[in-house]
Amino acid sequence: MDTPKILSVQALVNKRLLVKFSNGVEKIYDCQPLITKFEVFTPLENEVFFKQVKADPGGYGISWTDKVDLSESELWTNAVEVVIV
Repeated sequence: MDTPKILSVQALVNKRLLVKFSNGVEKIYDCQPLITKFEVFTPLENEVFFKQVKADPGGYGISWTDKVDLSESELWTNAVEVVIV
């Protein structure tokens, strides 16, 4: 299966992201493990910086800067789908 593209991303509380994909699925991704495991993601500890996340053109990922970013496949594979009951 091809990974769906990202339509939008929104910063949530507790270093989580709400990601909307082109197939209509919404998922929540927890960035906290990245911050503690990989030095490149430590800037995400800053709340103002964290909230500056944006979807990349074409939907191939999200980014804060050229060096702090995540691919659509990482988000699709490791985020938890939002289920509305």
